[in-house]
Amino acid sequence: MSQNIGYIRVSTVDQNTARQLEGLTLDKVYTDKCSGKDKNRPQLTIMLEHLRAGDIVHVHDISRMARNVGDLLELVESLKAKGVTLKFYKENMTFTADANDAMQDLMLTMLGGIYQFERSMMLERQREGIAIAKKEGKYKGRPQSVDRERVSQLLDEGVSIRKIATQLNISPSTVQAVKKERATS
Repeated sequence: MSQNIGYIRVSTVDQNTARQLEGLTLDKVYTDKCSGKDKNRPQLTIMLEHLRAGDIVHVHDISRMARNVGDLLELVESLKAKGVTLKFYKENMTFTADANDAMQDLMLTMLGGIYQFERSMMLERQREGIAIAKKEGKYKGRPQSVDRERVSQLLDEGVSIRKIATQLNISPSTVQAVKKERATS
């Protein structure tokens, strides 16, 4: 029996997902709260494994599915090959296994390219803003998540890298990085 499946994606955990597929009756909804820069998203992966021929995937807009034209086209083609229908509401586009619409394919590629360009421009503006903030002494980077002093203290006490990592709930490579920093300074 076919299912109506919703896929929702927002870029950050504090963004609201409610508006994306509001008003639709869905059997299951998969929600990712991460970037759409690639296909490595936990709920997208689970959804793709769950889908069966005859299912319909509902997505608010193309940019929620992918921000990369290559990934977008690959996802659409793989869903069509599985016999899954894909509906994008904002763009009013539907893709099915049995329909080949050259104009719709062109629009998908063009809109996907626009969303990819938009993401690139956003990242460029972000880098420019960070560079200006650094020049003005206003940007210090993200706060350190590792207590380097505590790692150093434990290293001085002769505690092994693995034991430090376990004790402080950090990776051994992080302990090694601190050890290397100390050796070069």
